[in-house]
Amino acid sequence: MDYGHELVFGTFLTPAVDNPDRVIALAQLTEQVGLDLVSFQDHPYQPRLMDAWTLLSVVAAQTQRIKVTTNVANLPLRHPVVLARSVATLDLITGGRVELGLGAGGFLDAVAANGGPRLTTGQSITALEEAIAIIREIWTPTGGGIRVAGKHYTVAGAKRGPEPAHDVSIWLGAYKPRMLAVTGRLADGWLPSSGYAGPDQLTGMNKLIDEAALEAGRDPSAVRRLYNISGRFSGNGGFLQGPEELWIDQLAELTLGEGMSTYILASDDPDDIRRFAEVAAGVREAVDAARRLPVDAVRARPAAAPAASAAVSQDAGGFSVVPTPPPAVKRSAVQLLDEMARPTGPVQDPSRTYTPYQLQSGQHLIDVHDHLRAELEQVRDLVEQVAAGTLGVGAARSAINTMTMRQNNWTLGTYCESYCRLVTTHHSIEDASLFPHLRRADPELVPVVDRLQEEHKIIHDVLEGVDKGLVALVDGSGSIDGLRAAMDLLDDTLLSHLSYEERELVEPLARLGVF
Repeated sequence: MDYGHELVFGTFLTPAVDNPDRVIALAQLTEQVGLDLVSFQDHPYQPRLMDAWTLLSVVAAQTQRIKVTTNVANLPLRHPVVLARSVATLDLITGGRVELGLGAGGFLDAVAANGGPRLTTGQSITALEEAIAIIREIWTPTGGGIRVAGKHYTVAGAKRGPEPAHDVSIWLGAYKPRMLAVTGRLADGWLPSSGYAGPDQLTGMNKLIDEAALEAGRDPSAVRRLYNISGRFSGNGGFLQGPEELWIDQLAELTLGEGMSTYILASDDPDDIRRFAEVAAGVREAVDAARRLPVDAVRARPAAAPAASAAVSQDAGGFSVVPTPPPAVKRSAVQLLDEMARPTGPVQDPSRTYTPYQLQSGQHLIDVHDHLRAELEQVRDLVEQVAAGTLGVGAARSAINTMTMRQNNWTLGTYCESYCRLVTTHHSIEDASLFPHLRRADPELVPVVDRLQEEHKIIHDVLEGVDKGLVALVDGSGSIDGLRAAMDLLDDTLLSHLSYEERELVEPLARLGVF
């Protein structure tokens, strides 16, 4: 899911105490090449690292435009009242260039050894929740004295202020379910690192954040998704292991597919920073192109349905992701796809082995397709219930409200419209990001990719036919039989296409990578 946030790119620099001038120069370079953000880790118990807030203040004073943030602040050694006022003060001085990356404090023994509280992991999360409440109260200019009676922080009549120059965001470093839930309920952003949460883990983690946000009455899009990344501008495949073009494709895919919108490069190499600025420009261009398409307004995350017809196993390192076969029986007398004329890609090498991570890339495509198949069945069921007169508007509204995708107007027509947008958005992501990568990586895939893109256009026309059938049913110029015929054609065309795509791409995705 693309949450629609503006893209932000920055650096995650090592605040090494043995060369302060170089650290500041790298921060200035980050601004000079056009990046948006510079960040530093905060480990006050580590003498080989400079103090984060002192360093951020100096960097802010020696730059003009770039934002600064902790990545992430160590809460147990920074009292929330003092931390809130430090952030607000620097934000006022810089004219609104400060954000707050915040953590519960991962190295609990080191915290205790340096005079901080000795907390369990669970206690540190409770303390974090209390601290967020206090910090936000400090930044709120009205309301009288602040009173919070928590288990770890008690504030009894503290004065408010100063108020920051802008609405400072609180970004949480989180990985485990309870912290992800806190992020969804309370935070403005989620800030994981690729070394601890690989691209293949983002979907599940994002889902926990989304669910917690919804339970708290928040729009999940209110939580910006940030990502500390590392990689090499060399190599051949894998996540961020290759030239700038590979980085552009993979980060654009993460933006459009997973909703990540801030990428922070962990590198102290000036050349990496310069090349990352080129990547940033390329990702912005690719994402802007996809977002300009009229179909990309889908605001719901496809929840991967269990794959009943596709399976993955990883025994002996072999390839065993099983594509889903097409239906044996066609529903429609009209056949728009010449299945016999479809090109095939390179023959799979039976001696090649694959890691579990590589296998997951192919399985991800099947998972997305399985969701499309499941939603297609739900649309067909709604059509039949309306035809039978067993589903009124109120009942339809209640039924659709429980589904993955939700719309404001709960009618058969608007739901089918949302499904059409989902399918087309999936195709536009492939056209803009995935397919160019596959073309470059393996020339033998070019005829297959070209054919898949041609079929996308055909499916778009079939979806338009479903829309026309719905309109005709509503205005009285058509019948339920006409709508059924359009649905039958969509069934045959889409399911055949998805099967063909899986047959030809699940192995190349594992071999060449997509994330």
